[in-house]
Amino acid sequence: MDNRIFQLDTQWNIIHYPEKPNGFGILIIGDERHFVDEGKSFWLQNEGKLSLIEEFKEAGYTIFSSNLFGKNWGSRPAVEMAQRLYQHVIRNEILNEKIHILAEGMGSLVALQLFKEMGEKIRSVVFVNPILSLKLHLEQEREHKFFYKKLLSELALAYHKDSKTMEDTILKSNDPILFDKEISVKIIQILSGGRAFNQSPLYQKLINSPDAGRVSANFMVPEKKQQLGVQIIKFYKKHEKSL
Repeated sequence: MDNRIFQLDTQWNIIHYPEKPNGFGILIIGDERHFVDEGKSFWLQNEGKLSLIEEFKEAGYTIFSSNLFGKNWGSRPAVEMAQRLYQHVIRNEILNEKIHILAEGMGSLVALQLFKEMGEKIRSVVFVNPILSLKLHLEQEREHKFFYKKLLSELALAYHKDSKTMEDTILKSNDPILFDKEISVKIIQILSGGRAFNQSPLYQKLINSPDAGRVSANFMVPEKKQQLGVQIIKFYKKHEKSL
């Protein structure tokens, strides 16, 4: 069995099984295009994502992911669903209880909250093109009126509030970004064109912060994207010496 798709509450979830398990798990928290549905998922349909899955499996990792209510933008139900998936996987699979996380784009907002609530269960985290600040992301999107209006609608739906309330709340917020000092974090920014998420001015501030802990960042040109899996696996393996 290569993978198993199942429901927890109302959300579809998927587990990818390696042929030769190494005993470690990776929780993938996807970006705004991410989904898991009955019989399919974004990471199975997208060629680049599927390639990453295959590399992780070849290295022995058990990979799991959830639909997380679609475009959740870090909402509370999504955070709680991620925790329920973790608990389900640890109870039913033979895995070390300290997991790795791979968070991309919008999914980083969920990962940041997991730091606070289950930090002792997290081994290491890789962020790819992360949105670490919803406020900064909203400010950047103001230049693109269509996308800004679309984003506000998605936020209102995810948080069950009207668009104006969400806009005011986020733009007035000053919630500090806190990493767990005990967890090693790698931020990878792929320098693609267009409207790719880019909060790189924030990375250096975080790295230089006395509260940042073990945080590093590096940038990758699109032509080197095929090396992404190798980099991530190398980083994860560095943090598996202590069980």
